[in-house]
Amino acid sequence: MKTLKTWFKRTVVVLSLILLAHTGTGAVLPDKDIRAILADRIDVQRQGVGIVVGVIDPSGRRTVAYGSTKKGEGPVDANTVFEIGSITKIFTSLLLADAVQRGEVALTDPVSKYLPPNVKVPERGGKKITLVDLATHTSGLPRMPTNFHPKDPGNPYADFSVAQLYEFLSSVELTRDIGSTYEYSNLGGGLLGHALARRAGTDYETLVRTRILEPLGMKSTAITLSKSMKDRLAPGHDAGLHQVANWDIPTLAGAGALRSTANDLLTFLAANIGLEKSPLAPSMAAMIAARRPTGTPNLEIALGWHIWTRHGHEIIWHNGGTGGYRTWIGFDPKSRTGVVVLSNMSTNAGADDIGLHLLDPAIPLLLPAKERHEVKVEATVLDKYVGRYQLAPNFIITVSREGDQLYAQATDQPRFEIFAESPREFFLKVVDAQLTFVVDANGRANGVVLHQNGADQPAKRMEGEPPPAKEHKEIAVDPKIFDGYVGRYQLAPNFVLTVTREDNHLFVQATAQPRFEVFAESDHEYFYKVVDAQITFVTDAAGHATSLTLHQNGMDTPGKRVEGELPAAKEHKEIAVDPKIFDGYVGRYQLAPNFILSITRDGDRLYSQATGQARFEIFAEGARDFFVKDFDAQLTFVVDANGRATGVVLHQNGRDMPANRAE
Repeated sequence: MKTLKTWFKRTVVVLSLILLAHTGTGAVLPDKDIRAILADRIDVQRQGVGIVVGVIDPSGRRTVAYGSTKKGEGPVDANTVFEIGSITKIFTSLLLADAVQRGEVALTDPVSKYLPPNVKVPERGGKKITLVDLATHTSGLPRMPTNFHPKDPGNPYADFSVAQLYEFLSSVELTRDIGSTYEYSNLGGGLLGHALARRAGTDYETLVRTRILEPLGMKSTAITLSKSMKDRLAPGHDAGLHQVANWDIPTLAGAGALRSTANDLLTFLAANIGLEKSPLAPSMAAMIAARRPTGTPNLEIALGWHIWTRHGHEIIWHNGGTGGYRTWIGFDPKSRTGVVVLSNMSTNAGADDIGLHLLDPAIPLLLPAKERHEVKVEATVLDKYVGRYQLAPNFIITVSREGDQLYAQATDQPRFEIFAESPREFFLKVVDAQLTFVVDANGRANGVVLHQNGADQPAKRMEGEPPPAKEHKEIAVDPKIFDGYVGRYQLAPNFVLTVTREDNHLFVQATAQPRFEVFAESDHEYFYKVVDAQITFVTDAAGHATSLTLHQNGMDTPGKRVEGELPAAKEHKEIAVDPKIFDGYVGRYQLAPNFILSITRDGDRLYSQATGQARFEIFAEGARDFFVKDFDAQLTFVVDANGRATGVVLHQNGRDMPANRAE
């Protein structure tokens, strides 16, 4: 459960090249190697306080722990209690599968069947949201309700009530068809748990305890902590190593309220993998069998679990995060191996890369971000930076001061402290991002540059009140003109807007995105209500659109109408090259602090794999130029006089993205 997952809005570069590879797993690393990983993460990278790893396979179970519950306190171990966040959703989905096995519910039951009759659950296109839609994150519900306004950001779910949940459900309009599109939703997971508890005539915690925890013998997993669990609880910490409050999640408990230990979660994995007999085995198998696509190749969503598939192998996994914890659980059903990673510090890296790397060592660990050293800056200097800076029409960074501390807050995001590494350069500790203030002769900032994900985004200081966004007013137009707009418009080689009409409504759908209705403000000009974006159609004398322009984020992107099949991407022809040259290319190349391309050789074949994603074979069209057959992406290696690559350039979506070799 990561309500603060997006720290700053940013330009998103979609790299199709990066899907999980799983070419076959061997034995998990020995304890000493796991301990070395944890020591580096905590002692060197300062990305953890205490971390516990659990491993289970047919040979047995083992745990490796490093660090402490908090600074100066005792060490963490296999029985230390952590908040597990969204891993709770696995238990919620297991409750659903178990209720189906008991004949109490059906996957296709509408959730409204188990809510009070006065609650109006949204529908779309004549379809109702079902229990399976909630478990697979395809309900059309957003990640969080719009009436979620926590009084205490440090414990954000504590005051969200059942009445607020019902109020939101009764007022929300779905913007995508039910069952059509995967969109991760904490709201959906919480609603599923709430509905199942109502069906059983009890509360969520009692339902989990009686139907899952007690049958499996998981005595250290709960929402309400016993005295023993309280004594073993590792307090959570934020990315600055400050202790933070635990989260209380009463209404949406099914989304992230459980606390557990490595030992208990290994017991849970043992039942899922089939290493221990369990009355829940049929329900666990049913969870994996019910699958829907996510829109990402080789990634499916089952009941709760995410499933990555490659070369006949699968990794079945889920992660979790609350204000002071990051957790991961996963298993490979073919090798019958499972891994748990629990950390009591909320960091950008999290626990995911450790879990994936232990299940498949070919998946690299994340490289640490550049180490930054905090320096002292006079308060009089900080005063000159206080203000608002506009990166885009609807995206502003507000800089404020409290005492000797400076804070930055982006539109619709939480406020975070920023730390000086020079009088004008500041960095965040919660995420790998930095701010550089641009100042005038008097030292007063007239702009700022946000450095993040390899991009430098400048913003000018705003004086006075921000100019209001242009108000778009819907007008009535003759729907017959829509027929002239229906069609496909190509904005980039792999990006097409498809315009369709249904009765008196016009819709636009972008490649791999949901379909949204657009509304007329003139015969040729249309706007979205779900996002600040507009479309202008360019027509011929007969009113037939020949092109359109998408207006968004201060950019105007034209797209020509495409008749018939889309123009083919450039054809890449494979040639034979001496495989010996591949040895000069094998290595790791860093595109961003936490994004690595790993190049490997397997006999006469060369492969590329990005952090946490799939491995794809790449094919030569020149001695240094290679391409992917699965999609339109290419790599060019930059070599020294000896033919050893010093860097690589990824060509995709019209962009050339260089990466230096990571030694």
